[in-house]
Order: sequence, then C-alpha cells, then structure tokens
Amino acid sequence: MSGVTEHPPAARRAVSPEATAAANRRWWEGNADDYQAEHGAFLDRGFVWGPEGLTEEDAGLLGDVRGVRALEAGCGAARCTQWLAARGAHAVGVDIAFRQLQHSRLADDPGAPPTPVAQADARFLPFADAVFDLVFSTYGALQFVADSATVMAECARVLRPGGRFVFSVTHPIRWSFLDDPGERGLVACHSYFDRTPYVEQDPDGTVTYAEHHRTIGDRVREATAAGLRLLDLVEPEWPAGDDRSWDAWSRTRGELIPGTAIFVCARVR
Repeated sequence: MSGVTEHPPAARRAVSPEATAAANRRWWEGNADDYQAEHGAFLDRGFVWGPEGLTEEDAGLLGDVRGVRALEAGCGAARCTQWLAARGAHAVGVDIAFRQLQHSRLADDPGAPPTPVAQADARFLPFADAVFDLVFSTYGALQFVADSATVMAECARVLRPGGRFVFSVTHPIRWSFLDDPGERGLVACHSYFDRTPYVEQDPDGTVTYAEHHRTIGDRVREATAAGLRLLDLVEPEWPAGDDRSWDAWSRTRGELIPGTAIFVCARVR
C-alpha cells in the first residue's frame, strides 16, 4: 500500500470507480520504472505472494500447473505468469498499465517465447466464459478497484467450474494502523470497519492514486456472490531473522500483525 498515513495531498474520501481506474492507470504508467527498479530484485525470486516472501513453490496454493490454462489479473511485469509458463502452464497476464507490461518483455527469458500479456482493466476481462482452469492475482487488481465485487465476478466468469481463483492483498487489519514500518505502525488509529478509500490527489483535488479497503468478511461475501467457495485463507508469517523492509512491511510489524492475506477459492457454479 502506498500509505495510510494522512498527510497532504493524501486523504480518506469517497472516489468513484471511474476516477479510481483512471488514477491508478496513470500512477502505474508513471511509476512503473521506479517500482521495478526498487522491487525488481525481490520479485525476480520467482512467484512471490507478498512482501513476506512466501513463494508459490513453498506454498503450493495453485496445485499442479502443468498444462493448465492460467490467467494473472494485475500482472505487472508478469513474473508470476512467466513462472507458470516455465512449469508447463498456458499462462497469460493482463494489467491496466502498458508500461508495466513493457517490463515483462525485459524480464522474459531470451531463449523462451515472449510472455503473452494484454492491457486490460480487470473489471472487463477480454476473454470468453469458462476458458481458464486457474485465475490468480498477487497484490494485483483487487485492492486497486472501487468495485472489487465486479472483479470477483469477472474472474469467476472466465474460470471453468471447479477451477481455482487465488489472490493476495494487503491484510485488511493493516488498514487500522498507520503505514509505517517502525513503532508508529503498531498504533491502531482507524476503524477496521471504515471502508473509506485511501486517496492521493493533486493540489486541485484530481485523484492520482487510490486504494480501497474491504474487511475479511467483505472479501468472502464478494467471492461467494460470484459463485466461488473459499477453500483456504493464508496469512504468511514474517520470516525469522529477516530485517529487510518493503514500504510499511518490516519485522517490527510482521512479527506482531499479518501483512498479507491470501484467499484460495474455487468456482462452484
């Protein structure tokens, strides 16, 4: 999360789905190079579910991916899509920001075919019904849209019955705390039940970035309404002895409160 600490020009206020999408498209287009420069080495470790460093190789949340048709929503530079392809999956990634997708070309293995990617809003996936065996998102679309129920429904729509949908987001409890990796970040100062979005804006009030909060219960209800069944909820622990930090993620906080929530779902209808 870019930050929940209130400081100009940041605020918690209502913002429309359209303003959210436009702002985040511009933000990820404009900040893709810096983001990849700062976090690329960490992301190059393979399929990583979140800042704690839990890998799919260790977690096994997707199951056997050989031969499966897989979609990554909010893929960024598509490293997870590439990881699946290297293990025999027919994988494609979509992202709202074209510049992020350009970084997928830089991350491609020179000896392998280019990773299939497309620019798309996760609320409007450009695929037919029930064409994927697996849909997943690692800190991708879900928290960067105002209408996450629509994304849930879209991911379920393109997923075959029995297929798996797995996504990771900032753990909802984090929204109660300041976005600070140190001791200040251990002080709860916001209501967990306050769904008011975090918004960054220009001096004239134009939205430049937005994140939207949902409780654990909200996520489960949205998934259920989309025809999905929750199979597991994973809360990765901070690795012992790991002193690095990633924005507000750190050992100081990670040893006390969860930073990431991973929802493992399956389409039931």
